[in-house]
Amino acid sequence: MTRSASNVPQPATALTKDLNEAVTVPPTDQDPEAALATQGLIAALPSDFTVPKASNPDVPAWSLAPYSFLTGEAPETVNPSLWRNAQLNMNAGLFEVVEDAVYQVRGMDLSNITFLEDHTLHSRKIVVVDPLISEECAAAALALYRQHRGEDREICAVIFTHSHVDHYAGVGGLFDGGTVPDGVDVVAPDGFLEHAVSENVYAGNAMQRRAMFMYGTLLERSAQGQVDAGLGKNTSVGLSGLVPPTISITADADGPTRHRLGPLELEFQLTPGTEAPSEMNFYLPGVRALCMAENATPTLHNLYSLRGAQVRDAKSWSEYLNQSVAWFGDKSDTLFASHFWPRWNTPDSPDAIVSFLTSQADLYRYLHDQSLRLANHGLTMTEIAEDLDDALPQSLTDQWFNRGYYGTTNHNAKAVYQRYLGWYDGNAAHLHTLPPEASGPRYVEALGGAARVVEIARQAYDNAKSPDDYRWAAELLSHAVFADPTDTDARALEADVLEQLGYQAESGPWRNFYLAAANELRTRPTGGTPVPLPSPQVITEPVLAAMQLDMLFDYLGIRLNGPAAATSPLTLGFAVTGGLPGDPADCTVRLRNGVLVYTPDPAPDDADATYGITRSGLNRLAIADATPDELVASGDLTVVSGTIGPLNTFNGLLETFDYWFGLTTP
Repeated sequence: MTRSASNVPQPATALTKDLNEAVTVPPTDQDPEAALATQGLIAALPSDFTVPKASNPDVPAWSLAPYSFLTGEAPETVNPSLWRNAQLNMNAGLFEVVEDAVYQVRGMDLSNITFLEDHTLHSRKIVVVDPLISEECAAAALALYRQHRGEDREICAVIFTHSHVDHYAGVGGLFDGGTVPDGVDVVAPDGFLEHAVSENVYAGNAMQRRAMFMYGTLLERSAQGQVDAGLGKNTSVGLSGLVPPTISITADADGPTRHRLGPLELEFQLTPGTEAPSEMNFYLPGVRALCMAENATPTLHNLYSLRGAQVRDAKSWSEYLNQSVAWFGDKSDTLFASHFWPRWNTPDSPDAIVSFLTSQADLYRYLHDQSLRLANHGLTMTEIAEDLDDALPQSLTDQWFNRGYYGTTNHNAKAVYQRYLGWYDGNAAHLHTLPPEASGPRYVEALGGAARVVEIARQAYDNAKSPDDYRWAAELLSHAVFADPTDTDARALEADVLEQLGYQAESGPWRNFYLAAANELRTRPTGGTPVPLPSPQVITEPVLAAMQLDMLFDYLGIRLNGPAAATSPLTLGFAVTGGLPGDPADCTVRLRNGVLVYTPDPAPDDADATYGITRSGLNRLAIADATPDELVASGDLTVVSGTIGPLNTFNGLLETFDYWFGLTTP
């Protein structure tokens, strides 16, 4: 029987029910990951645990309360394997990983925060690892830790294992006033600041918009909405910042790089180009414990993140995991990471850690080698992904820690192809394709009009024999929506189709993307105007304040409207006060050929104007928080030569970015 499309979430179709019923998961009492997820619990977070935002205590920066529905067997609208993972990620609280040495707070943000103690008990100083996304969450986690491990625990160092925002941005919450005190080391892998900026600022607006889909930020927490993010429940939404490291860990070809932080001896393994462009593992020889950052967690990770990121190197990732085994495998009794739960060698499983690391190393190497094998046979990116989707060796897929809760075989295979061969598949018909707004109307016309397209898609949907029928219907309907965004029939049916694909997905991000797309189709105004929500502050002054001056001007160059600037050449000089160590006192900015060129040199004699400006004023200008005239009024800007006019011209060429652009709609 044909069912009309609706503008509200729908139940599972018969096909979705059948597909989900066919998924088998181990009973909790026989699930090895379930036992690990609860081991070492000291203090569980209550099911309604909430951390309020500092700026508005009535709004949560983080809350477990919306996930109270995650009990019992999987509903028809959730893949049972993903439901299992979502339930395991509800094991939240303070955990003992190694007695008197390693403690973690899990379930207080997307990632874990770890506290390292002196196992000799001679010192009460601690090292904090990966202080979450939000300052409010980091402060709450530290309070929980100190409540059970001693209020006198003093932080002597902070480690950022890598350059993703959920591992550094809450650092201000660890300290009074939000400022890291003098004498506290901030340790990060080589290249950390450059990659934290380039990944989270340069493309920050687009990336964070896509991240809202990936994590299901705006979806209702329910069996028909967001249930998990794959790595954890979701991302917190409190105050975030960025602190430059005081110690950068570099590679040592002969073995680990050794450092002493307060009372602790650590051995670092630099792993660039793995899960992040700048990342490192570390080992605690005193307690035989290995931290794998985000390089080895109980899921197939992303070689390409759907929020947008540089493609990761599967071959290097595999090699670094094997290096971890070679350097630390036979010396480790405990393995912990920045997401999920730890692993321990036991008398029954004396090689559990090595087996875990080698299995994951082989997983990434298999994806790398087999993707390239098929590419060398002439298969395209999409064909390779289809071939490998169900072709992983059973010895890998039988391990629950290799399941695709975050990454998937399908999009990881495409990432390998992209890394080596790029976006072009060699077919000349795909070399210069029309954009969707131009191709959509042509497809619709060729198929006999919008009503006919919707009819064909509805037949595929209603008579679906496999998910491929849903995929085909979604492709047809996307053309119709881009041809006419006001076509409510096409939008509503595409939403229903994508929703079923989301219900079937084992990957948290895939489910969230499908359901967020359905939500956009149902709720975004048909005229394509932005949704009536405040735009998140993706790039903030605290983040810019941690950037070197050349990075800040790089970002201004991205904001520059090139076509307009091409007809407005300018040369401006700046004397910047209050800058970071290493920043030049004077610099010159030239607009030429539609690009911004920064040099750390005093302005030439023929500059259009020169200005004195505070670094904080320049930061405010960079995030469009103040105009040049407002900076003059606040005392942050003075005209040294010329007039304010050239700077106003420059400021007028800088664009601000609409956060709420459509992803599934034009």
